[in-house]
Formats: sequence, structure tokens, C-alpha cells
Amino acid sequence: MIEEANNTIFGLAAYVMSSDTVHAVSVAKRLEAGVVGINKGVISDPAAPFGGMKQSGLGREGGYVGIGEFTETQYIGLDWPGSPA
Repeated sequence: MIEEANNTIFGLAAYVMSSDTVHAVSVAKRLEAGVVGINKGVISDPAAPFGGMKQSGLGREGGYVGIGEFTETQYIGLDWPGSPA
């Protein structure tokens, strides 16, 4: 079932329904999807990173992980008088 579910070029969302939570989490970890809902149909949350895998997109938006997509890192090297060489 995992192989069949992952046999696609897309990977935005997936869903797992099970009365065995441990098994459901194990299945969810093996699914190639950016977000996975376990025993729930609505899985979006403003505090959670959202994004897909494969051709469903790269990167994340939302949550603490998503902020990196909207930042630009800059390094400034400065030879300050009196600093160790």
C-alpha cells in the first residue's frame, strides 16, 4: 500500500485512518507527502509548516520552519581595528 501510494509524481497531502496510532504514525512516516493527516480530514494549521514533496512543491510556508523561505541571509566580514588577525 505504501509503495502504491508513493507511486506518483505528486506529494502534497496524504491521509491515514487507523485505530492503532503507533501503526498509523509508522505508515505516515513512510508516505512521501508534505503533510499527512491521521484520523482527521482537515490537516491545515497556521502554526504548522505547509508544503509538498516531489512535483507538489519545494520549501514550506507557515510555522517556524516556513519563515526561512522569506528571509535572506547576509554575511558581513569586517576587519575591525584591534581585533585579532
